[in-house]
Amino acid sequence: MPHDHDHDHHEHGHGHDHDHDHDHEFSELSDVALRVRALETVLAEKGLVDPAALDVIVDTYETRVGPRNGARVVARAWSDPAFKARLLEDGAKAIAELDYGGRGGEHIAVVENTADTHNMVVCTLCSCYPWPVLGLPPVWYKSAPYRSRAVIDPRGVLAEFGVRLADDVEVRVWDSTSEMRYLVLPMRPAGTEGWSEEQLAALVTRDSMIGVGQPLAPGSVA
Repeated sequence: MPHDHDHDHHEHGHGHDHDHDHDHEFSELSDVALRVRALETVLAEKGLVDPAALDVIVDTYETRVGPRNGARVVARAWSDPAFKARLLEDGAKAIAELDYGGRGGEHIAVVENTADTHNMVVCTLCSCYPWPVLGLPPVWYKSAPYRSRAVIDPRGVLAEFGVRLADDVEVRVWDSTSEMRYLVLPMRPAGTEGWSEEQLAALVTRDSMIGVGQPLAPGSVA
């Protein structure tokens, strides 16, 4: 249910009747994580796996593969008004048009940033995240401080990420759940008229699709 906080607005997808699902998912993921860590340790000690190579693989999925999918979704929305309308109406269905789907992407709502409204996403109970378009969630997204402070003090959290908004801009905080996950559609940077989707995608950052960052400026990419 929504809670008003000055200009801030908090959204909780489908209420919190799904707490049990969250608890189960968190416990399951925690158990899997522990098993994976134990296996990595054994394989590394036997010299069968290079820990540095594993770090590279994790980094690839955390910061490259997934976010690049989301960047293409955003770039398509920026350049194709019809796709944007479908994306805002049914995020998962529109994203599937680009062949991005799978576990964690069955139910995705896309929320649009405007000159008057800035959206940011959190999962207050665990770390629900739209994996098919954003890859693995960053460590800070799963941390207790972010999960609590994003709701209590969203403007303060945004400021720590370098995002400072005018006082008359409403901040909406969306609480991802196992039933509904959220993707932020950031505003298209000025000065990108006539750009191709590939050029536009290069401006889209992972953090801008979570809502704790902005797209890159046109002059910052070659």
